[in-house]
Amino acid sequence: MNIKRKLTVAALCCSALLAQAQKLTSPDGNLVMNFSLNEAGAPTYELFYKDKTVIKPSTLGLELKKEDADKKTDFEWTERSDKEKSALDAKTNLMTGFVIQKTETATFDETWKPVWGEESEIRNHYNELAVTLNQPANERSMVLRFRLFNDGLGFRYEFPQQKNLNYFVIKEEHTQFAMTGDHTAYWIPGDYDTQEYDYTISRLSEIRGLMKQAITPNSSQTPFSPTGVQTALMLKTDDGLYINLHEAALIDYSCMSLNLDDKNMVFESWLTPDAQGDKGYMQTPCHSPWRTVIVSDDARDILASRITLNLNEPCKYADTSWIHPVKYVGVWWDMITNKGAWAYTDDVYSVKLGETDYSKTKPNGRHSANTANVKRYIDFAAEHGFDAVLVEGWNEGWEDWFGKSKDYVFDFVTPYPDFDVKEIHRYAASKGIKMMMHHETSSSVRNYERHMDKAYQFMVDNGYNSVKSGYVGDIIPRGEHHYGQWMVNHYLYAVTKAAEYKLMVNAHEAVRPTGLCRTYPNLIGNESARGTEYESFGGNKVYHTTILPFTRLIGGPMDYTPGIFEMDCSKMNPSNTSHVRSTLARQLALYVTMYSPLQMAADVPENYERFMDAFQFIKDVAIDWDESKYLEAEPGEYVTIARRAKGTDDWFIGCTAGYNGHESDLRLDFLTPGKKYEATIYADAKDAHWETNPQAYTITKKKVTNKTKLKLKAAVGGGYAISIKELDK
Repeated sequence: MNIKRKLTVAALCCSALLAQAQKLTSPDGNLVMNFSLNEAGAPTYELFYKDKTVIKPSTLGLELKKEDADKKTDFEWTERSDKEKSALDAKTNLMTGFVIQKTETATFDETWKPVWGEESEIRNHYNELAVTLNQPANERSMVLRFRLFNDGLGFRYEFPQQKNLNYFVIKEEHTQFAMTGDHTAYWIPGDYDTQEYDYTISRLSEIRGLMKQAITPNSSQTPFSPTGVQTALMLKTDDGLYINLHEAALIDYSCMSLNLDDKNMVFESWLTPDAQGDKGYMQTPCHSPWRTVIVSDDARDILASRITLNLNEPCKYADTSWIHPVKYVGVWWDMITNKGAWAYTDDVYSVKLGETDYSKTKPNGRHSANTANVKRYIDFAAEHGFDAVLVEGWNEGWEDWFGKSKDYVFDFVTPYPDFDVKEIHRYAASKGIKMMMHHETSSSVRNYERHMDKAYQFMVDNGYNSVKSGYVGDIIPRGEHHYGQWMVNHYLYAVTKAAEYKLMVNAHEAVRPTGLCRTYPNLIGNESARGTEYESFGGNKVYHTTILPFTRLIGGPMDYTPGIFEMDCSKMNPSNTSHVRSTLARQLALYVTMYSPLQMAADVPENYERFMDAFQFIKDVAIDWDESKYLEAEPGEYVTIARRAKGTDDWFIGCTAGYNGHESDLRLDFLTPGKKYEATIYADAKDAHWETNPQAYTITKKKVTNKTKLKLKAAVGGGYAISIKELDK
């Protein structure tokens, strides 16, 4: 690691001067943040970009849970000394009545190397302001730490250990983001349990009226407000600014959504509650996650920002040699389309693990996770150079796994009669293929944690080095939510426990990522948004993949599971009338635009065998990168990205387009001067259209250099993919 660090500390005693605004400027001078206390002693900040207001004056603070004056504090009754209601109520206030005790400033500049990523080196360069606030009425202190990067702002609350603020419960965090106008927003409904909503594009003032239709059914969902939205939230102003609101380093805290005051256009943080309605149990010293504001007048800069990663701690593992990107196929799409089934039998309506004897049941004939079928996928993976094969539905319990609020739902180690674990292990190893484990928990988290060591050891014993985990349905313990503090801690526990066994984790239905993959790089992927499976459940909006890079992917990679070549789901299952809203060429592009070190070729082998010329791109495309260039971007319309494969001078380009299609004038000036390359262009045919002609594509080859210009057109719901390989290596 190459680190250059300059630290300047200015600690000032409390005086009248400290009531004046503290100014913080980004290293390049384009961003300016002002901090001050208002008349009520409330901490207030505002943010400017190139002299344009991004965030109007906005207050910060927390409201704590009121204490019970009559609560017993010991085995013997003790009269409380602070029983006066006014004294107790005052203790809930961490919003006003502050004075500045001291300020500290610092400059930090380093270059660090991720274990995997969109580039081999990331610069972490910011100016920092830390303001220590004292609340004389309660004799408490709090630190507000701001870091201003060239591409945005991060800030958090810090709570030093102190006599009058040790253990406390958060009722609500009141962090404001005051907007300058009625911006265009790219949003999904705020919800404690699901992120699997289609995006809506509207003015902020229109959110309330559109909310009801935006909330579509899900296996577990708890919307909280007619103007509540989730982060990462993408915004565009009328004067050409792009603004992204999110959080970083979500650890031991509740996930943050945003609630909009649509009269004043002010967002306020809204934390996910626990089963008792409380939003955070804290013990000092501690701190909140970072709140982030990424801003630019160029949409490409939002995609290029690494603020979320930079605000996380460095890697916790001394040895990362066992962590590596994975390209995989899986027994999945035939079940998603309902051609096949996860369950082994249709005869059992109530499973009791260890008691239900599957050998005495009649197989349904549709169980996809059988030995012979899995071997077919292993053969396909080995023939075409894939790393791994995912198998879902291999273990007992799928007959009644969903919607029963069932505690002991899976044991994660007992296979169905038609799935031979040892033979699969032997066969895969003989072909050089790793098996990918599937742990669906049915959100019975207590059950998963008590089985976790045994389940992970089973993986090690049988040659699995990665696991796709799932959290479908309502959480057990009952009353907890997917994005509350308790579950946030569980997801990280699963990742750190997996590291003890040198296993990689890909969690589905988990809390949206906040850059933790820097600190824990065996968190190799997440779903945490509406993915490809919804193309079989009625379809995603055509512009879906032009928005996700600006929202969900701000926090980390997504296991989007692209690569569907047969768009008509009825070809898999006559009763499924869904149509994948994409062209085939765009499915190729997603391997570049939807960044992940974990990439699935999601379709079934027989569909790929019909289009082997196009499938070549999936075989060729890299999954780990030295460099990324964001060539074109407009949320909701198009995204075009070029990436250089790790350790090579080979480049791959992907473009995804929405309802208007897109025309590109590409300059390949990022190629190395003086070198020659061969470009293979996988493009939409002239008459291609996601709905009427999705499988119409062309493949052309041409010699290119850094002086080459390309004119390409993406169809409606289409795109293109380009493989650029260095010649004469």
